[in-house]
Amino acid sequence: MASTRPESREAYQHQHDPEKIAARLESGPESIYLKDFVYGAIDGAVTTFAVVAGVAGAGLAPGIIIIMGFANLLADGFSMAVSNFLGTRAENQYRDQARRRELDEVNKWPEGEREEVRQIYARKGFEGPLLDEVVRVLTSDKERWVDVMLQEEHGMTLGSHDAVRAGLATFSAFLLVGLVPLLPYLLNWCGLLRWHVMETIPHPFLWSSVLTSVAFFWVGALKGRFVNQSWLLSGGETLGIGGVAAAMAYGVGVLLKGLAG
Repeated sequence: MASTRPESREAYQHQHDPEKIAARLESGPESIYLKDFVYGAIDGAVTTFAVVAGVAGAGLAPGIIIIMGFANLLADGFSMAVSNFLGTRAENQYRDQARRRELDEVNKWPEGEREEVRQIYARKGFEGPLLDEVVRVLTSDKERWVDVMLQEEHGMTLGSHDAVRAGLATFSAFLLVGLVPLLPYLLNWCGLLRWHVMETIPHPFLWSSVLTSVAFFWVGALKGRFVNQSWLLSGGETLGIGGVAAAMAYGVGVLLKGLAG
């Protein structure tokens, strides 16, 4: 429920001043790269921990975990980033193609396209002289006319998603969160704990599981905060999905342990 505190109400009213509204509409919708970040973060944690769990389940040496983990981290992370970049660019290109096609149809068959606008807004409840006026205003400018067709007929957003930023968001999230399952093994390998009580971390797979679970929950909770969902529910959902994937990988490692010899 929205806050009723005076300062919140004042801030809400300030955001709805005519000048503020005009400025937001003029700048257009802001591109949000949350989907790209969450996509990369979850897959980074899942696939890297799957490698850790599979190799640990097979009883192989920690060094193999580090080698395979980093190979997956870089190769799969790059592959995902490139795939997201190409997919986002293809979506932008498809939108541009649809815009050109609609503009061509408006120029060649204006009456047919005008009838489409009429029927679209008739379905929204407009009728009579008001419907005639809405159609007249919307079709009096070709750019606005095409925008209406893209949104209403094709269900497209008007703003383009930056393909490079989408790919970078996926890659950086994949590396950041995907590194978490490897941390206990890296700390043992590098000897970074020799200045503390213990020389190595005991049971590194257990600590890898704990850290990865925290990473899963954090990513889910972060997603929940942005989509106005319970952070506890969203975090638990992501943790559950990641846990299932990890259990499957560990089980495969145990079942195929004999092949490692």
